[in-house]
Amino acid sequence: MPVMRGLVQRVKQASVTVTGEVAGEPSSGEVVGAVGHGLCVLVGVTHTDTADHARKLAEKIWHLRVMDDEAGVMNRSVADTTREVLVVSQFTLYGDTSAGRRPSWINAARPEHAEPLVQAVVDHLRSLGATVATGRFRTEMVVQIANDGPVTVLLEV
Repeated sequence: MPVMRGLVQRVKQASVTVTGEVAGEPSSGEVVGAVGHGLCVLVGVTHTDTADHARKLAEKIWHLRVMDDEAGVMNRSVADTTREVLVVSQFTLYGDTSAGRRPSWINAARPEHAEPLVQAVVDHLRSLGATVATGRFRTEMVVQIANDGPVTVLLEV
């Protein structure tokens, strides 16, 4: 059974720029979220995810030990270091290519279900003390990521 996913990347910096219109208003080129050294998390939501899944994912992100300590060992979390997290909704984390070349998005939640749960991840991270930047739901975006390491970890709750 599919579960909520977070693709976590340790970054030197990351940003999200809107590339199209939002609610009929031109906003192409607007940077809507950016962080320095910290984490960029692409969040995928499926149909059965709940607010409890969102809280658990936020906790895992906050305590994930992928940040370097003084010896250069991944022994610290973003909670222990920069506290910066960029969260971007990413329905394509549920792309299923098992039946051909074109991904099926059947396991990705509809925006009406996904948006409040991605916001719940953001809200819980903020309640833990994170400085959180975000993308913008239902828009075309360019996500620029300077992956540090590279370090990329898939979390599922």
